[in-house]
Amino acid sequence: MPLIAQERAVSYTGAVYPEHDICSGFFYKIAETKKGEEKMEEETGTVKMVMSKKKTVKMVKMGVMVAISVAMVYLVHFPIFPAVPFLEYDPADISILIGTFAFGPEAGLVLTVVTAVVQGLTVSAGSGLYGILMHMIATGVLVLVSGMIYNRKKTKATAVFGLTAGMAAMAVVMVGANLLITPMFMGVSKDVVWKLMPFIIGFNVIKAGINGAVTFLLYKRIAMFLRK
Repeated sequence: MPLIAQERAVSYTGAVYPEHDICSGFFYKIAETKKGEEKMEEETGTVKMVMSKKKTVKMVKMGVMVAISVAMVYLVHFPIFPAVPFLEYDPADISILIGTFAFGPEAGLVLTVVTAVVQGLTVSAGSGLYGILMHMIATGVLVLVSGMIYNRKKTKATAVFGLTAGMAAMAVVMVGANLLITPMFMGVSKDVVWKLMPFIIGFNVIKAGINGAVTFLLYKRIAMFLRK
């Protein structure tokens, strides 16, 4: 081959193949980037599926807790003080408190509202809107205070302190709730409510105390199932 032809061939080869390598590298990077994005999207989709599944399982477990609460009211209810037979003890708050300790105070409030409505429309339908409202206030205060304290540091000591504080808060709040709401729904004067106040306070303390004690004894045994 003549020298000029060789030089042209070298020049031609040197001009083409570097450009080919650059293009190949460019498209390779695009392909790798696309693969990375697809992998990230796949991982994100997997995470979303797992989170959605966990949320669904949590909702199912909370539904079971509501069903247990309503069933417990149906099976167990009796007056604490014969002088005021309309103030009946029931263990419904045990299930709600356990759910609060497992899922947090916000979930406890959701359990409270749903249970109060379902109970008020079924096994406690005779109490009507008054019963639903008072149930929401009493149990709502109990689970909110107890749950917030226990949620900060989940130990036996904070559980006892939280349940005790919740019991006290419930008793205090229900004094005001009975003075404001009971006359409106029951058609009685505040003087009548004041006369019944020792029974009302005693009832709330005893009810919250029993339910809190049972919750403390049972929670750890049930917590493993709820957190799965």
